Amino acid sequence: MTKPYRMFNQKSKSETSYDAPSSGGGSASIIAAGTTLKGDITSSGDIRIDGTLQGNIHCTAKVVIGANGTVEGDISGQQADIMGKVNGTIKVKELLQLKGGSQVNGNLYATKLQIEPTASFNGQCHMNTGANGVLNAQANGVADRKSDKLVTA
Repeated sequence: MTKPYRMFNQKSKSETSYDAPSSGGGSASIIAAGTTLKGDITSSGDIRIDGTLQGNIHCTAKVVIGANGTVEGDISGQQADIMGKVNGTIKVKELLQLKGGSQVNGNLYATKLQIEPTASFNGQCHMNTGANGVLNAQANGVADRKSDKLVTA
């Protein structure tokens, strides 16, 4: 039995659980809430962690750590959105976003960094400013976006 023809080959909402843009040409890999994975992950497509990962992520696309996601290890990717907890080094070639409520303990390496006011970050930040050099900033506290100052403990 064949599926009914749909104009432009669109999937219905019930057939799609996660629509993430993928740089790798495939669909995103998801570690769902309630799942614990021990070991390293390597992927050329997007990765989303809503569960717990005890290991490293090596990705050539986007890495998303959901609000309930936890990573005990290092993360490397093209871009990253962190909403959950990360204990480890994060290396991103483009934009790294620490969303509200996220907790990161480890060093950050990114070309662009966006930290929301309620995000928590403890470690060193290394931002590439281009061909002219590297800007290094050390932080042990929470960024205060209202005054653009770093509040240290």
